[in-house]
Amino acid sequence: MNRKTSRGNRWALALIGSVLLVLGGLAAGRGLGGLGSADTPIVDGGVRGFFAGNSPAIWWAVAVVSIVVALLALRWLLVQGRREVTHRPIRLEGSPAGFSEVSADGVSQAVAADVASSPAVVSADARVADSRYPPEVRLRVVADERAPIGELRWHLSAVALQHLRDALRTDHVHTVARVSLEPPPAPHRMVH
Repeated sequence: MNRKTSRGNRWALALIGSVLLVLGGLAAGRGLGGLGSADTPIVDGGVRGFFAGNSPAIWWAVAVVSIVVALLALRWLLVQGRREVTHRPIRLEGSPAGFSEVSADGVSQAVAADVASSPAVVSADARVADSRYPPEVRLRVVADERAPIGELRWHLSAVALQHLRDALRTDHVHTVARVSLEPPPAPHRMVH
């Protein structure tokens, strides 16, 4: 997910959350008697008359609006879980003579191998999220829980990501790393 989409999601969630917070506060105030008597109806005779006079049509409209809102919410949830991984080549910034392209899968494999070369890493996986330049790389790292986290951090930034920046001829690569800590695998014993 790119930064604009992420920022839009945060603003939309903040707006919806604020509206729901205000409505909840008003309902709590009404229920506690702070905004009128809790015994008086919220809906007056005019509103009830409108719904009674347009009974079949209004409920169909409410149903359609509810379905549209539910479908939009479902789409938003599906977009949040989508993994944007590309297999298209990454076009490097070129010189006046032309440009170069590198394989996104090759970049993913090289970064994963560089990360896995650390003694603190049990396993590593990398994916290129999109083919913009510079690309966004997502790392999933399983590290030895006994290893110093500073050593792992150093290896990621000074070795693996530095190799990636050098290969892509850029000073900055967007990177998201998810690190899980696990006990190291038990050594295999050979039985004769």
